[in-house]
Amino acid sequence: MEENNKSSRTKRRCSFCGRSESEVGFLITGINGCICDSCAEQAHEIVQEALNQKKKAAGELNLNELPKPKEIKSFLDQYVIGQDDAKRYLSVAVYNHYKRLLQPKGESDVEIEKSNIIMVGSTGTGKTLLARTIAKLLHVPFTIVDATVLTEAGYVGEDIESILTRLLQVADYNVAEAERGIVFIDEIDKIARKGDNPSITRDVSGEGVQQGLLKLLEGSVVNVPPQGGRKHPDQKMIPVDTKNILFICGGAFDGIERKIAQRLNTNVVGYNAAKEQVKIDRSNLMQYIAPQDLKAFGLIPEIIGRLPVLTYLNPLDRNALRSILTEPKNSIIKQYVKLFEMDGVKLEFQPEVFDYIVDKAIEYKLGARGLRSIVETIITDTMFEIPSQDVKHFVVTLDYAKAQIGKANLSRLQMA
Repeated sequence: MEENNKSSRTKRRCSFCGRSESEVGFLITGINGCICDSCAEQAHEIVQEALNQKKKAAGELNLNELPKPKEIKSFLDQYVIGQDDAKRYLSVAVYNHYKRLLQPKGESDVEIEKSNIIMVGSTGTGKTLLARTIAKLLHVPFTIVDATVLTEAGYVGEDIESILTRLLQVADYNVAEAERGIVFIDEIDKIARKGDNPSITRDVSGEGVQQGLLKLLEGSVVNVPPQGGRKHPDQKMIPVDTKNILFICGGAFDGIERKIAQRLNTNVVGYNAAKEQVKIDRSNLMQYIAPQDLKAFGLIPEIIGRLPVLTYLNPLDRNALRSILTEPKNSIIKQYVKLFEMDGVKLEFQPEVFDYIVDKAIEYKLGARGLRSIVETIITDTMFEIPSQDVKHFVVTLDYAKAQIGKANLSRLQMA
């Protein structure tokens, strides 16, 4: 019996390498053949390599197929309300980044340098939303990272190089792809030093981090930890050249209006403005932002010099908030309508409810982010009850909205 089993094992062979079952780890049996574990692994590697080659060929940039600046802005318009100046700057910068990647090497004496961008705007105006939206359209790897977790080497937190780890992950660790990607660094203002004068004390998340960012922004070969976080000597590093990586930075720069007002020789509030400054729009001083204001806020001159394109985002007025609530493709109201639709319920809002929501957002200075909190407060009870009831249609009236807001302590949402 044992001899029969032994002979049957030696008879079954891998259809690819010809080895018998006793000579391999195990055999996977098919209809007309077998494959051993070793050949299966090799086949997997061959398939992955072929897919990567196909993906690389499909991702080859072609100037005729690239979205033009107007097309990029039109795409942004579908998701982001207003902010035309910021959209134009972003659209041009991304398009020029593509053209820079397509420039034939060695065929011209003119080398196109990258134009890194910095976007300044108060919280809730759409800086991160612009970045997330434009990522949907791009033909190159794109990632968003947060500057608040960065510290100097040797301190608790993440090294500056870990910014590129996310880009590598998005590019499936294809270094060549990552080296032509785009990185959005959010909360760049949080690494500003506390004053315009050089620090005489150790600031592990301020000026030192800015100094570390210089080599990334200007272009150099950086050793990146594959899993991010803190580097250590025994870790295997991946060298990445940042020469062709476009960096877009965004920050609220809370309080920078005072620096702008001082430079313009006017006041944020009051009646003592000089007559020659009458034309200045004090309700939106951000539109007068200049590099020297960023320096006064706490960015070092070297960083400012490597972010040559400076743009701003306008504060959101009542009309903009009303539009944000209902108009974009993924507007807040459309999201909740979809949620109810999945339960077979048609959700409707009376038009005056939208105005009430905007009024509350302005009253509590919540901005665009607060709109969702208010809508959630209004219909949380409904979302709790309706799935268990046989209801096919629900209308949110103004009285219902006021009653729900009255029950909730909305002041807890107020920003300090």
